[in-house]
Amino acid sequence: MRRPRSAALTASPVLVGAITVLVTIIAVFIAYNANQGLPFVPTYDLKVELPNASKLVRGNEVRAGGFRVGAIDDIRSGRAVVDGEERAIAVLQLKLDKTVEPLPTDTLVAVRSRSALGLKYLEIAPGSSGESFQAGDTIPLRNSRLRAGEIEDFTKIFDDRTRVGARAALEGFGGGLAGRGPALNTAIREFVPLLRHLEPVMRSLSDPRTELGGFFPRLGRALREIAPVATTQAEFLANQATTFAAIGRDPQALQETIEEGPSTLETSIRSLRVQTPFLARFADLSRRLRPGARQLRVSLPAVNEALRVGTPVLLRVPELGTDLERLSRALEDLGDNPSTLLALRDLRQALRLARPLVEYAAPYQTVCNYFVYFWPATGAHLSQATRAPDGHALGTVQRILSIPPSNQENSLSTSASSRPVDVPPGVDPQSEAAGQALHAQAGGPAIDSRGRADCQAGQWGYLDRLATDDRYGPNQLGGAHIVVDADTPGLAGGTWVSRRLGIDELRDVP
Repeated sequence: MRRPRSAALTASPVLVGAITVLVTIIAVFIAYNANQGLPFVPTYDLKVELPNASKLVRGNEVRAGGFRVGAIDDIRSGRAVVDGEERAIAVLQLKLDKTVEPLPTDTLVAVRSRSALGLKYLEIAPGSSGESFQAGDTIPLRNSRLRAGEIEDFTKIFDDRTRVGARAALEGFGGGLAGRGPALNTAIREFVPLLRHLEPVMRSLSDPRTELGGFFPRLGRALREIAPVATTQAEFLANQATTFAAIGRDPQALQETIEEGPSTLETSIRSLRVQTPFLARFADLSRRLRPGARQLRVSLPAVNEALRVGTPVLLRVPELGTDLERLSRALEDLGDNPSTLLALRDLRQALRLARPLVEYAAPYQTVCNYFVYFWPATGAHLSQATRAPDGHALGTVQRILSIPPSNQENSLSTSASSRPVDVPPGVDPQSEAAGQALHAQAGGPAIDSRGRADCQAGQWGYLDRLATDDRYGPNQLGGAHIVVDADTPGLAGGTWVSRRLGIDELRDVP
C-alpha cells in the first residue's frame, strides 16, 4: 500500500529546509525593498522639482491626506530659472500607488517633518484642475510650497553663548522674584484694569489702517538721519529741559493750557480735514526734495560759512534800507523839480561842447602825462596887485610867467640878444656843454596823425633853427637859433612815465 504524497513531502527534512530558506529570503527581500514598493506591483511614476531637498533621502514616504501613497525612488540635482536667475534645484523621482492616479496639474507638494529626530516625508495636496499629470511627467517648481520651520532650525538658536545667557537670565529672574509672591499677586490684580483699557488700544494699533508695520522701519530711518546731529540733539534736549523747568514753575498757567487742549484738538481735527490735500501735495514735494536733501550734507558747511559771514552784513541791511529810502525820496524830489530837466539839457549841451576839447587834450595827459609837467612851472606863480591910474586898487591877478630882470644882458625879454639867455657866453648852443636849452614851442603835439607818441615838450634841446618861411632869414644877433614852429619834425616818442608803462601810441592807453 502506497503512502499519501503530503506525508512524503513533510517526511523529507531537506525539502522542508529548502522551502523554509526560500521563504525567508523572499520575506527579507520584500522587507528590504518595501520602501521602494513591492515588486511586480504597478506604480504611477512622477518627477517633482523642489527648491531644496530639505534632508530627504531615498525611500522616504510620500503622503496624501496623512496616508502613505508611495515612496521617493531617487533624488538628483538639477537647474532651473528662478526669478530670472539660474539656480540649483532638487529633482525627486516618485513611485506612487495607482490609487492616486492621475494627479491634477495644480497639485501642491511640500516637505514635512515626520518626527523630532529629523525624519522627513513629501506631502502631496491634490488640486482641482481638469488637467492631470501623466505617468513620467514632472510637477514643476512653481507647485512647491515653502516648508515650515523645522525643529532643528529652532534648536540651532540655543548655541553655547545663548545657553550661558539664558542660564544667567534665569538665575537673575529667579533671585529677583524669590520671596515676592504677594507683590506678584498684587501686580496681577492691578493688571486687570490695565488690560481692560489696553485691549481697545491694541485693537486700534493692530488695525491695518494704522500702518503700525511701517512705523518702526520709518522710525529707524529717522534715527539714522538724526545720528550725524546727535550733539545738536543733545543740546536741544538740554534746552528742552530748561524750557520744561520754566513751564513747571507756573502750574496754574500749565493747567489753563491743558484745559484749552480739547477745544484746540477739535479745531485741529476740523482743519486737518481741509488740509489733507495740502498734506498730500507736501508729501509729494518732500519725496521730490529727497535728492536735494541728500546733498545738504555736502553743501551745509558752505551754507553755514555763508550764513556766518552774512549775518553781520544782514544786521546792517536795515540801515542800508533807510539810506536807500532817503535816496529814493531825494531822487523822486529831483525828478519832480522842473529845473532838473533844464539842468540835464544844459549838461548835455556842455558835454557836447566840451567833447572836442576833451578829445584834443586827452592824448596830452594819457600819452604824454603833461599834467605832471605843469607843476614845475608853479615856482614862477605870482600874485600881482593891479591899480587904477588914480592909484586905487583894482584887485589881484595870477601870473605863471618867467619874470626876467630888466638890467640883464641877453635877457629873455630882450629881442636883440647876442646869444640864448640860458647858454653861457662863448658856448655853442648846439654843443653838449650848452646842456638843455630853455625854449618853448606853443601848441606842440602829443601824437601824430596815426596816434603815435610825439611828446615834444621837454624832449628837445635848444634847436639850431626852426622857422619855416622866415621872412628875414638868419642873422648874427641870436636869430640863428630862433624856434617859432609848433611841430618839430620827427617823432619825439613818449615821456619817461609813458615809456615805463609801455604806452607808445594812443591804442596802448588802457
